Amino acid sequence: MYYPEPISRLIDSFTKLPGIGPKTAVRLAFFVLNMEEDDVLDFAKSLANAKRELTHCSNCGHITDQDPCAICQDEVRDSSVICVVQDPKDVIAMEKMKEFNGRYHVLHGAISPMDGIGPEDINVPALINRLKEEEVEELILATNPNIEGEATAMYISKLVRPSGIRTTRIAHGLPMGGDLEYADEVTLSKALEGRRDV
Repeated sequence: MYYPEPISRLIDSFTKLPGIGPKTAVRLAFFVLNMEEDDVLDFAKSLANAKRELTHCSNCGHITDQDPCAICQDEVRDSSVICVVQDPKDVIAMEKMKEFNGRYHVLHGAISPMDGIGPEDINVPALINRLKEEEVEELILATNPNIEGEATAMYISKLVRPSGIRTTRIAHGLPMGGDLEYADEVTLSKALEGRRDV
């Protein structure tokens, strides 16, 4: 179907976003066309400002508008415990829980030989430097429970082992409210591995 060039470019822009297919992109484009001009300008300004004003913390790699980030500057947090995550969104998820009071290290990806991503392509070298410079007692590996996340966790644990720093892995298994009959074999296996006394 033919769309005028400005709409076509807008649709193309929306299709570049993850999870947005052609039909949703068309709906979003026409929704934007029906918005008030001030709202559209505010939306565009928010996009540009987020891109322009955000950076990665030079210490932990989390997204921030100040360097170092607020978490790294917080002197109340336990600097002897570092939680390693794959993505800035993982930090936000952990912070919503309000249970973890340590620091973070964001890898910005996971090791994936199939995609040509090695340890040097993600934030592993910076993590190793932090462990040499800071007094860390525990490293919590909170990478995703998939092949890439597991490979990354194993690689980091082998690198860190000679230093004597305690290295732990977050537990995996059945979610609350889940049914055994719907769980796959890997999830059940991880749930059995992570069992504890009650």
